[in-house]
This record gives sequence, C-alpha cells and structure tokens, in this order.
Amino acid sequence: MLNPVWLKSLVAIVQTGSFQSAARALGLAQPTVSQHLQKLEEQVGVTLVQRSRSGCQPTTRALAFMPHATALLDMHARALEALHGNSERVGASSNIGTYLLQPFVRSYLTTANERGEVDLRIAANPDVADQLLAGQLDAAIMEWWLPHPDFEHRLWRVEPLVLIVSPDHPLAEAGCIERDRLVDLPMLGGEPGSGTGRLLTEYFGELGVPRSGMQLGSTEAVKQAVRAGLGVSLVMASAVQDEVRSGALVALPIPGLEKRLQLIWRKPPGNLHPPGFVRHLLEEADLAG
Repeated sequence: MLNPVWLKSLVAIVQTGSFQSAARALGLAQPTVSQHLQKLEEQVGVTLVQRSRSGCQPTTRALAFMPHATALLDMHARALEALHGNSERVGASSNIGTYLLQPFVRSYLTTANERGEVDLRIAANPDVADQLLAGQLDAAIMEWWLPHPDFEHRLWRVEPLVLIVSPDHPLAEAGCIERDRLVDLPMLGGEPGSGTGRLLTEYFGELGVPRSGMQLGSTEAVKQAVRAGLGVSLVMASAVQDEVRSGALVALPIPGLEKRLQLIWRKPPGNLHPPGFVRHLLEEADLAG
C-alpha cells in the first residue's frame, strides 16, 4: 500500500515546483517533505523528481503517475469521510439537478430528524455514472442508467418531453404535436449524453429521428436560442415551467414521449438500509404514486 502522506508530499512538490513551496503548503519542514519523497521513491523503485541546484522537475514517470496519486488521495479522503463524516454525496444529471431535485433536498434537510448534509453534485449524465461507479457518490438520479450488479435502481419519476417554440412560431397555437408532424422539424440540440438521442430513436422507429441543427450544450442555451427564434427543441417539461408561465416560450405536449428518470444507489451490505436521502426520495415517490 502506498502511504498517503508520502503521496501528498509528491503531489505538493509537483504542483508547487519546489520542496520549499511544498513544505510551506503542507505546513511541514522541508527535510520532512524530502524524506517523504525519498521513502516513496524507494518503495516504488523509480525516481520521481529530478533534483538540481536550480530547482526540481518531475520525471516523465512521475507525471504519468500524478493522476493516480491524486485519485488515491481523493479515495483516502472519501474513506475517512465515510467513517467520520455526516454528509451524503448525491449526483444528479444536469437537468434533474437544476430543475427537479432542489425541492426534495430542501424537504429532506428541513423534515428529517437526522441527520447530516447533502453534498449535491450536478454534472452530465455520463460523468455522474462514472462518479457513481468509482465510489465518489452514494447515490444518483439520472436520465438513463445501464443496470449494474453492484447497484440498486428504481424508477423515480416519469417526466414528459415537450416541444418548445417561440410565441410567434407557426406552431405556437397547435396545442399539441403528433409524432408524424414532429419528425420533419429540425431540432436544436442540448447537452450531449443525456440519453435523449436513444429515446428518440425508439420513439420514432421507422420514421427516423428528426434532423439535428445546432448543438448548444445545455438546456439553458437551448431555451435562449428558441426564444430568439433560431429553431425549436425538445426538453423536459419541468425545465421550461417559468418560461411558459411568463409567456416567453410555448411548450407543446407530445403524446407518449417521456423520460423515465432513475434513482440509483450502491447495494448496502446485509440488511442495511439505503442512504437516508435515497429513502426520502423513495418515500416521496410512493406518496406521489
């Protein structure tokens, strides 16, 4: 096992560029930092830092090792947090974390008698999945999830997709829009990796997926582009509630097109319960059902 104290000294040396600066950043004496590095180099059997009168430089092997060193330190910190901390790490896909989850975090923190804090981390769906698999999250709410034997998952919410158009668009008075008419509309694209593409492939089937226009990277960017009259797009209904209420956008229902949002958590050992926030979401889902 690599000593995390030694790893921390290596990372500080590489990041600050000198033993003296590393010692200052770590609150240690410079000879102590030098000793840590020496012991680490002896353990791994390679030179990690080249010393000279003009300073020090990480070796090629040290630079290749750095991502692993920082990952090990991060895992070490998370392990200690699991023992002594009182915070649940919850990941959420961007749209879920932005438009849907906040009220549930608030209700959990204000009504639960326990308990601790929720460390909410919002990211793109693939990044949330990677963090969950790497043990960086205790649970996640995602737009799509591929089943994994180490995790439990459950349908959390069914969220309809709507077509958003500007108020002066020819379709603004349509009321709703059917699949056959929708397929001919060029769409503005939002965040990649959200699972919308595979959902549309299943929904449209032999008709083919609507043509894609600009890829704008986020739902907020899509909404602004639609408001500006640059096109139309498909988004979760909850993402445009404020704009529809104010009249800035028109949302057209699409029969049968919806996302099935998933709640995922690592299987607890034995008969232990899932994390508290997961239980809160499950209870809320049961009440809503």
